[in-house]
Amino acid sequence: MMNIHGAIKSLLLTGCLSLLTPAYAVTNTPAHIYPCGIEIAAKIGNDLVATLDPKFQKMLNPEVVSMEQLEAPVIAPIRGNHRGLLCQLSVSTGFIDLLNHIAHAKAIDRLQPGYFRQYVAHLAQEGANDHPVLPPNLDDSRYWTDAVMQDQASFFNQMISITLALNLSHLYLDHYDKYAAHMPDGKPALINNFVALDEWKASVKCATLNSLDCALATEGAEALFDCIDQMPWRPAWTGYIVPQGVNIKKLNQQLSQYERDYYGGSPTFSQPRRTWRLPASKDGSSAPLAAQQVAQLYKP
Repeated sequence: MMNIHGAIKSLLLTGCLSLLTPAYAVTNTPAHIYPCGIEIAAKIGNDLVATLDPKFQKMLNPEVVSMEQLEAPVIAPIRGNHRGLLCQLSVSTGFIDLLNHIAHAKAIDRLQPGYFRQYVAHLAQEGANDHPVLPPNLDDSRYWTDAVMQDQASFFNQMISITLALNLSHLYLDHYDKYAAHMPDGKPALINNFVALDEWKASVKCATLNSLDCALATEGAEALFDCIDQMPWRPAWTGYIVPQGVNIKKLNQQLSQYERDYYGGSPTFSQPRRTWRLPASKDGSSAPLAAQQVAQLYKP
């Protein structure tokens, strides 16, 4: 069990490599900066590995995220030349951009109801593109206030966490090895095309628990899956996030239930866990980390 004070200190010392959005290229006005990007994704990936059972950690590179300079959204497990060793996750810069935009649209939706659905429709319409479109009207200054961007960062952290955790689970649950014949070594492949439904369900449970162990709740994950569910047809990049045929409404219900079980002490998660909690109150009780405090842990 890693020391929580050391973990928090490490998190606070770790910055976030900001990604510039090209939304203002036409007007030549200054580009806004997203607070989260490549470095924060790498840090969350490392934290996910650090909270896993030691027997799973041995399979994974401690620096588990391998960033690829690629505009297309890609996230996939990869491994080295030796079975079960040096496993990593390939994550493209385009995938980071995509999650930043989806998280931003979800945050703006709290200010302007209906905005998220509008962006999802736009994403589906232009979904054949290798680089998904930006949310509309991003030059509106209301969309870049501190309050909106705090929500954006929170949603991004939760979205990148669940997607990383799902792909990690395919490695330590041996799904990758099972379907290795269909995937070239050292190169990302769409493993969701091969996993069976019961294997996917196991990955969802493990990934949700893994994220919750890092104090990252399920709201952002549910928003990401809901984005895909709202599309009349799914662009190819959605296959890196969720398999075809999955009932996303039921998936999101399951995520919410896992979160309630986690904090409620349900036997569903009966094994001893490392849970980040607030300092004990005067009556000796404690509570899960509040959203604002989690945001501080992963502050740029």
